[in-house]
Amino acid sequence: MSISRTSLLLAALALTACPDPAKDKPKATVATPAPAPAPAPGPIANAVAFPFTQADSKITWVGAKVTGKHDGGFTMFGGIIEVVESDITKSRVRAAIDMNSTFSDESDLTDHLKGPDFFDVGKFPETSFVSTAIAKGADDKFTVTGNLTLHGVTKTISFPASITMTEGEVNVAAEFAINRKDFGIVYPGRPDNLIKDEVALKLDLHARKRAKALGQ
Repeated sequence: MSISRTSLLLAALALTACPDPAKDKPKATVATPAPAPAPAPGPIANAVAFPFTQADSKITWVGAKVTGKHDGGFTMFGGIIEVVESDITKSRVRAAIDMNSTFSDESDLTDHLKGPDFFDVGKFPETSFVSTAIAKGADDKFTVTGNLTLHGVTKTISFPASITMTEGEVNVAAEFAINRKDFGIVYPGRPDNLIKDEVALKLDLHARKRAKALGQ
C-alpha cells in the first residue's frame, strides 16, 4: 500500500473513531436577516433590567477535528435581559462578547483562533446577539430567535433554551450547534486533520435584577 493511501486510511479511521461533540446537540437554524440594516436597539421603556456578565455566567464551546476535540470559551462578555410585564415572550436579550477573551485548552490553539484563519479578532473584536422573538414551548422550554453577528457576518439564528425566572433572577441554559462556515469561518485544518464544520455552544447565564426599570 502506498504512503498516500495509508495516510488516507488512517485519517478515515480517525474520523470514524473521534466523537463529534456537536453531533447530538440541537442544530441552530440559520437564515439571512432582512437586507435593511437594523438600527442599534435602544432600551425597552419600563422593562425590568436583568444584566449578566462573566462574573456569574459562562459561554463555552467544543470544537472537533479528525484526531480529537478542544474545549474553550470566552472570559469577557456581558448582556442584559429586558423583561416586560414579567413575561419572557415579550422580553429581549442583548449580549456582546469580547473576542480577544477567547480561550481554549491549548495556548497555541488559542492564538490561532484569534488570528485570521478563525475569529480574526483584530478585525472583528466583538460578537453580538440581539433577540427578536422568544417563543414559549412546554414547561421552561423556549425557542430564542435573534440576530447573531460573528466574524463580521450577521445571520438570524434560532435555538432551544431553558429559561426560568424568579422575582430577582433570570436563568438561561442552552446547548446547540452552529455551523462556523455560515459566518465565513472556513479554515479547513490540515489535510490529515480536518476540522468539523459544526461547533457545540453552551450558554449558562444568570442575570440578576437591577434596582430600577429601564427608562426610569
